[in-house]
Amino acid sequence: MRKRHTTKDRLITVALHVALAAGLFFAAFPIYWMLTSSFKSNTEIFALPPTILPKAFTLEAYAAILGDPVKLRFFFNSYFVAFAVTVLTVLIALLAAYGFSRFNFRGKGSLNTLIISTQTIPPITLLIPFFGLVVSYRIFDTYIALILTYLVFTLPYAILLMTGYLNTLPRDLDEAVAVDGGTSWTALWRVIVPISLPGIVATSVYTFLLCWNEFLFALTLTKSTSMRTVPIGIQLLMGQHAFEWNQMMAMSVL
Repeated sequence: MRKRHTTKDRLITVALHVALAAGLFFAAFPIYWMLTSSFKSNTEIFALPPTILPKAFTLEAYAAILGDPVKLRFFFNSYFVAFAVTVLTVLIALLAAYGFSRFNFRGKGSLNTLIISTQTIPPITLLIPFFGLVVSYRIFDTYIALILTYLVFTLPYAILLMTGYLNTLPRDLDEAVAVDGGTSWTALWRVIVPISLPGIVATSVYTFLLCWNEFLFALTLTKSTSMRTVPIGIQLLMGQHAFEWNQMMAMSVL
């Protein structure tokens, strides 16, 4: 019986490792292909059979991107918008989460339900209404349009995430500050924020990546090349007669 169980356990272990290895391969291979393709010429990328490693290692794709002010502008726009939205989201979400976590007020449950319900709305259904608002307020093709729009999508989840984290912190911390004569504001910034750094970092990373990768609203709410972000810049490399695949891969790596 022990031998049978031992053999069965080994087979299960081997099968599990094979499945994990296959999953790792399928997850990592696109990243590997993107990286190696960024060091190839377009001719080699389209060559058959495809090459696993670059035959002629070249940095021409990176030179074309880093030497082009227009493409560098795409990166600046993405960094600026993502950073601004991240800072505003974390700040507002932290204040809101502290209120939800530490205070009881009328309508708290309804407001929390409303925030949760916003997560069920597909963003694409808001595209046309948002476009109309942006045009009517004359902020089309501006940073403000992108920042305000992204805040609508990042804030609800960030508030829920931060509230869940603050709920794990004991209320004794706030009470200790109150005993020493401190206010809730003091408790938040002097005690809660320093020990909430893991939650703040997680919220910041989520928000930044969401803004960095967003495509649909960035495409709709901007028009001029100087306002385009990186995802739109990658799409612009798909010309009518040719695709700059090596530059697309290099921009994705950067």
